[in-house]
Amino acid sequence: MADRMHPLAVPAAASPRCDAVELTALLGVLLSPVSWIHHYIVVVVVIGAILALLSPFAIWAKRQLLETDTWVDTSTELLQDEAIQDAVANFLVDELYANVDVESEISAQLPQQLQPLAGPLSGGLRQVATRAAERVLAEPKVQDLWESANRAAHEELIAVVENEGEFASTGGGTVTLNLGQILDQLVSELGLPQELVSKLPPEAANLEILKADQLGAAQTGVDILKTLAWVLLALAILLWAAAIWLAEDRRRETLRAVGFAFIVVGALVLILHRAAGNAVVASLSDVASSEEAVDHTWTIGTSQLTDIAKAAVLYGILIVIAAWLAGPTRLATGIRDGIAPWYREPRFAFGAAAAVLLVLFWWDPTPGTHRLVPSLLLIVLVAIGAEFLRREIVREFPARTTSGSAGFVQTVAAHLREGRGQA
Repeated sequence: MADRMHPLAVPAAASPRCDAVELTALLGVLLSPVSWIHHYIVVVVVIGAILALLSPFAIWAKRQLLETDTWVDTSTELLQDEAIQDAVANFLVDELYANVDVESEISAQLPQQLQPLAGPLSGGLRQVATRAAERVLAEPKVQDLWESANRAAHEELIAVVENEGEFASTGGGTVTLNLGQILDQLVSELGLPQELVSKLPPEAANLEILKADQLGAAQTGVDILKTLAWVLLALAILLWAAAIWLAEDRRRETLRAVGFAFIVVGALVLILHRAAGNAVVASLSDVASSEEAVDHTWTIGTSQLTDIAKAAVLYGILIVIAAWLAGPTRLATGIRDGIAPWYREPRFAFGAAAAVLLVLFWWDPTPGTHRLVPSLLLIVLVAIGAEFLRREIVREFPARTTSGSAGFVQTVAAHLREGRGQA
């Protein structure tokens, strides 16, 4: 009977020298600088994605809280929403009835024999007042008053938190939104004496935005927001640029990974926005009737955040398409070959990039196209991408010139036919 070899026994034919060579080769692969650089590149792309995930929230908070025009535009859009108009109308009428004895005021205006009707009239007037307030809030004049009140309140808020002007002290740091003029319009609409407004306490027509004892925390928060808003994004872009640069022969794959990182970041921001919105609406809606107003307020107030997230997804898709266009597929190769006679010339390459930018700015898919820094960054990135593609085409198709070249469609079709023939 033949002897059976133990599973751990070394075969007779095995050579210790061969084992040592194989082990050395394996260690060489694992310890090679190229291998570790590729691992580092993955880590760098992931860290950049984490920073990019935090960036939209910081940018949104900075724009929404610290930019007066953005604050005013959002506030105006809020009051134009019917559900929010209803909520504000109820607030104004509640404040009016909570601070003024409307029944006594009506009774004083009635003949003595009709004064017992003041109570029922007061209750009926409350319903009329709510409908009148909704109508008043929808009027352009009142919308303008609302816009002016919000602009004044926000300018005062900025002066307080940035330690400017007469409000630069914790003792005088309370900021309020004054709705007195809107309340005047409501009283006039109801036909009540204007003296009623003067009887209201100062806080009845004011919404408190910032308390004096919150000033220190607000000033610290503003400083942090100003730093984080762009530092996070700048670090993410620098990390991604470094990863693409270090990738060398894998730059296209790294660029594609960055594009997918943009898409994932945008999608996660949208998911987190929806989850946070559900939590906010559930916590602030004490009654079912207020749920719609709270939901609309969240949606409008955070619209810039969702715009930033959608922009990230769009930019990610464009980056992935650019990485695919530079790739080895038959269709991508055929496209590069087809445009080579013209795209090798800088005037055509940058002309095409300019056309792409014109379409993007005309389409206006993101809020970044309204702002100088994001617009300049977009222009620079498109120009760099166009130059890299032009150089790749010149390297790949050095003999392709405009004179005597086949048409674009024919060239692409030829590459596709070649691919099917090889398959």
